[in-house]
Amino acid sequence: MLESHETSSRPMPTFEQFQARATNACTPGQKSAYAPVWRRACERLGSMPLDQVTTLDIRILQQADISRAAHRTSSRDGRYAGERTVRAMRTLFRMAEQDGWIDHQHNPAALLPLPRRKPSTRRALTSSELAEINSVVPIGSRDPALDCLIIRLHVETACRRGGALKLRLADLDPRWCLVRLREKGGTLRWQPVSPTLCAALAQHAQGRGAIRSCDALLRRLDHQPLSPQHHDALWKRIRDLLPWASEHGVSTHWLRHTTITWVERRYGYGIARAYAGHTDTASAPTATFIRARLTEVAEALSALTGEPHPLVASEGRYHSQQLLDHTASQWEPAT
Repeated sequence: MLESHETSSRPMPTFEQFQARATNACTPGQKSAYAPVWRRACERLGSMPLDQVTTLDIRILQQADISRAAHRTSSRDGRYAGERTVRAMRTLFRMAEQDGWIDHQHNPAALLPLPRRKPSTRRALTSSELAEINSVVPIGSRDPALDCLIIRLHVETACRRGGALKLRLADLDPRWCLVRLREKGGTLRWQPVSPTLCAALAQHAQGRGAIRSCDALLRRLDHQPLSPQHHDALWKRIRDLLPWASEHGVSTHWLRHTTITWVERRYGYGIARAYAGHTDTASAPTATFIRARLTEVAEALSALTGEPHPLVASEGRYHSQQLLDHTASQWEPAT
């Protein structure tokens, strides 16, 4: 613990008291991921002074979260749950360092290693698998127009679930057929979409009460914004209808893998990287030199969908590669 005059004149907060303060300092993403871990930790450590929590206490919490993790076909025996616990506790005690309650030498979370990640089992879907998914999306759906629109949006843009949920009316640019995506890490980018999808999104928003620029773009039949629970229900229904999808735990992120793999195989790493919206610098400086222009991303999209895009300067520069041909008869603009 720091022995400054400031800290010695203040009573050491309990774990529960400090986690409430830490929660208020979190970004929305951190709060969603870490606050549930901290609340569970309060059941065991809530009344303990913050500087008396040990590495062993955190390891016990980690093992409890691993045991509690839901078993799914795509699960890793609770490995990700254990990793989330370590990351959450590291974040909390790093805040405690910044707030002057402990020093790094006595940070119990810093001594606990992160579990080594196993390779992901996600992969690109084949064209026939993608066609099967599109064929069952309307089955049993209370809102087939919205569900088909969601799938099409994810296939064209390769956006994450969070990117779709955060779309607002102001994020649609009908003139240049672009959507503005806000995704993890605070990234913000414009992503090309086909003229057909752009028109369908505009029609959908207008028909479901999106008026102000800040209104959600994707909306349910009751005009309420699309929720994460809707996504979860959509994929549960797909997996219930397709045994192979259930066996492999197929989800929205598989569509992202599918599109980015397709783009990389035909247009190379640089354009695939831009299409995915990757901004990490792990591969720098090479990634700086091969950075793709938005027009090149639009050209790849044109090849993917078989539609000309306004950003592509000259006609005939794309060649449809059949990936979406299987879905054309299944998808109609949403109303």
